[in-house]
Amino acid sequence: MQTDPKPGTLYVVGTPIGNLEDMTFRAVRILQTVDMIAAEDTRHTGKLLQHFQVKTPQVSYHEHNRSSRIPELLEHLINDKAIALVSDAGIPSISDPGYELVKACIAAGITVVPIPGASAAITALSAAGLPTDKFVFEGFLSAKTQQRREHLESLQAEPRTLIFYESPHRLRETLQDLAEIWGSDRQIVLARELTKLYEEFWRGTIAEAIAHHNQRDPQGEYTLVVAGTSSSKPQLTEAQLKAELQQLISQGISRSQASRQLAKLTSLPRRQIYQLALSIVLDSQS
Repeated sequence: MQTDPKPGTLYVVGTPIGNLEDMTFRAVRILQTVDMIAAEDTRHTGKLLQHFQVKTPQVSYHEHNRSSRIPELLEHLINDKAIALVSDAGIPSISDPGYELVKACIAAGITVVPIPGASAAITALSAAGLPTDKFVFEGFLSAKTQQRREHLESLQAEPRTLIFYESPHRLRETLQDLAEIWGSDRQIVLARELTKLYEEFWRGTIAEAIAHHNQRDPQGEYTLVVAGTSSSKPQLTEAQLKAELQQLISQGISRSQASRQLAKLTSLPRRQIYQLALSIVLDSQS
């Protein structure tokens, strides 16, 4: 079923994440027939348009100009223009400022139509070999160490498969944080250069991933697929952990031994529990 773009409609168009053959016929037709294309990087999208012989005019829409650009795009849509929203790769609004435009259109009563396409998160998950019945997408982790670690700590008891995006220059640091916060024996899959010539899936434990990537320089954009925590171990809140530690320490067991015992009973790293044990001792002395 083919229909021309409807006036006053925003089309959220998925584009390839690497291999141009993943572009759909519908996506090409929409890009050819809308009045305007809002692109994250007009130079990057220009190459895609040239390949598919699309001559529709572009306007930039990205993280740094969204505040001023959204009112302009809304005005065009209200005046019955059809606009296609694209990102540099994949589906717009997924870890992308396109979300803000979609939200604004919905608030203004403007029709939003998705044109499905490739997604790095789903592509990686489909071939990772980890459970796919339940999963959670967490996007990009923060570049700031404290915020990144806090984010990971909030997910340490998550039983579903977890998916992250990561850049090559932060990969080693992120893997180290995963090992310290979640434990080094978790299964992880690192997918890089998806759909491209040098596509690679690396599978193993977090500890093995650290060793592997300490011997080679990370290259390309990564999608990390990590196993959720085992549901067979009890999940304790911080208050419950403190209570258990306090009881063990009061029995004369050292902080290190108490931390090791609780680490075996839970899915938490011993180092994290030990830091909590230190705070309990300090509290008792203050």
